[in-house]
Amino acid sequence: MTSRALRTLTVLTATAALCATASHAHAHAHAAQGRLVADWARAWNGTEPRALGALFTADGTYTDEAVGVTFRGREEIAGWKARADALIDDVRVTVRATRLDGDRITVRSVYSGHLKGAPKPFAVPMTTLLDLDENHCRIASDQDHYSLATVLTQSGLPADWTPPAT
Repeated sequence: MTSRALRTLTVLTATAALCATASHAHAHAHAAQGRLVADWARAWNGTEPRALGALFTADGTYTDEAVGVTFRGREEIAGWKARADALIDDVRVTVRATRLDGDRITVRSVYSGHLKGAPKPFAVPMTTLLDLDENHCRIASDQDHYSLATVLTQSGLPADWTPPAT
């Protein structure tokens, strides 16, 4: 074998190894982020508020755009889940699709439940933007986007309804 052929073979072998490594790392990242989304949905669907807070970085933020509130840190985020559980029977998030783009996962889902005291349950489309920490292990920021007006209409409540103080 000539030295040129040997160099070509070496470059091709190295390229194949790099592609395989990159492909494996990409697949591993997708699997980890898929688990994070599954854990996020499981935490929303569960009854332990701290399970949701635990998915976030220590200084993570959770913004409910429909209600116009932001919570900072695991304790506040867990508190928001506890308040949702107190106000909404059978609160659920059903994931329909996810899309990964760098450090952000876009989650399309259905947000559903039955506001306590409302005549009917609701089920509305929701889009959530999950920005991940640098290691893609925890949520740094969560932004939920859904229509509060549609939640109230489906629930049979007036547009100016506000939850009771707790």
